[in-house]
Amino acid sequence: MLARLSELSKDSTARLDAVESMIPAVLRTAVTAGPIDGTNWCLIVNSSAAAAKIRQLLPAMEALLRTKGWQVSAIRLKVQIPSRR
Repeated sequence: MLARLSELSKDSTARLDAVESMIPAVLRTAVTAGPIDGTNWCLIVNSSAAAAKIRQLLPAMEALLRTKGWQVSAIRLKVQIPSRR
């Protein structure tokens, strides 16, 4: 079980590395690799404004990942606002 989670985490990070060049430089720090659920992949974004811009890039990202051999049917975005303490 733990080995599978580790494998999925590495795969998610590799996917983000593959599409990172498509993300505008100012937004790269706003995006982190999220969980993989079958052929769906999730990106975690730290603001709704960044999510709106990245949402425009999703079709191209999905196509790029498919050309690199990943089976991706959809990329979901999850906005996770950092907590203020």
